Amino acid sequence: MKIFYSDGYYADIGAHPFRMDKFRLIRERLEDDADLSGMVAEPSPARDEDVLLVHTREYVDKLKNGSLSPSEIMRLELPCSVPLVEAAWLWTGGSIMAMNRAVEEGVGINLGGGFHHAFADYGEGFCVLNDIAVGIRRNQGDGLFKKVLVVDCDLHQGNGTAVIFAGDDSVFTFSIHQENNYPFHKPASDLDIGMEDGAGDDEYLGRLSTALPGIVSSFNPDLIVYIAGADPYADDQLGGLSLSIEGLRRRDEFVFSFIKRGVPVAALLAGGYALDVRDTVRIHYNMVMEGLKASKK
Repeated sequence: MKIFYSDGYYADIGAHPFRMDKFRLIRERLEDDADLSGMVAEPSPARDEDVLLVHTREYVDKLKNGSLSPSEIMRLELPCSVPLVEAAWLWTGGSIMAMNRAVEEGVGINLGGGFHHAFADYGEGFCVLNDIAVGIRRNQGDGLFKKVLVVDCDLHQGNGTAVIFAGDDSVFTFSIHQENNYPFHKPASDLDIGMEDGAGDDEYLGRLSTALPGIVSSFNPDLIVYIAGADPYADDQLGGLSLSIEGLRRRDEFVFSFIKRGVPVAALLAGGYALDVRDTVRIHYNMVMEGLKASKK
C-alpha cells in the first residue's frame, strides 16, 4: 500500500473551518502509531495537461495567473493565493498516484484530495480542482482501468463530480450525504442517497451496506475511488448527521472490504471540520489504518 503526502499540501488560509494543518497532523499521528516504512511517498504535482483533461483552459489560466474575480473567489470560499494553487496541483497529483497504486497493489491513499465540488470551469465549496475527475481521466487515458465507481461518503453531495461524469457510462457516481445541507442544488449522481438530519450510525451504515454491494455487482468496476469524508461526524461544525467515530471506522472497513472481491480501492480524504481537530485527525487516521488492514488480508 502507498500513502501519498507532501508538506506542500498545506497553504495558509488563515482562520477557517478547513484546517489545512490536518494533513500534517494525520501524517504525524501515523508516524507515531504505525510502522509505515516504505509506504509514504511524495507526490509529483499534476501536470497542466492532466488538469486540462477536466478543467477549462480559461479556469486553469485564471488560477495560474491569480485572476479569479471577487465573485469567483467568494464562490470558492477560500482566499486564493499562489500557495493554495500549488497545493491544489499537489493534491491532484497525489490522487492520480493513489489511483495508480491502488490498481497495482489493491489500496492507494492520498492524505489530501477528494475535492468534489469543483466543476470544469469554476471551483466552489473549498474545492479548487476536482482531483477525483482528473485522477480518473489521467489513468483511464493511460489505459490503467476503464470502469470506475466513485463512492462519495463526504457529508456533502458530490455535485461537481456528478456533473463532470454525467452521461459517462465508464464512471458510476454514488453519493451518500446529508440531504438538507450544501450544495442546495444537487445535480443528479448515478445514485444519490440523501440522509435526513440527525441520522446516526445504524441508519447510515444500513443504507450504505444495502446499496453498495448491488452497485458493485451490476457495474463491475475496475476501481473504487472512495471519498472518505470525516464530516458526517456528530461534532462536525458544518454538518448535521450524527455518526460516531466508531461508526465512521465501520464505514471505512466496509468500503475497503470490496478489496476481497477483487476491486481495488483508492481513498481520498475530502472534508472534516470537527470542533476539535483531533477528532478529525482520528477519523482520517482510522481510515488509513482500515486500508492498511485490508491490504494485508
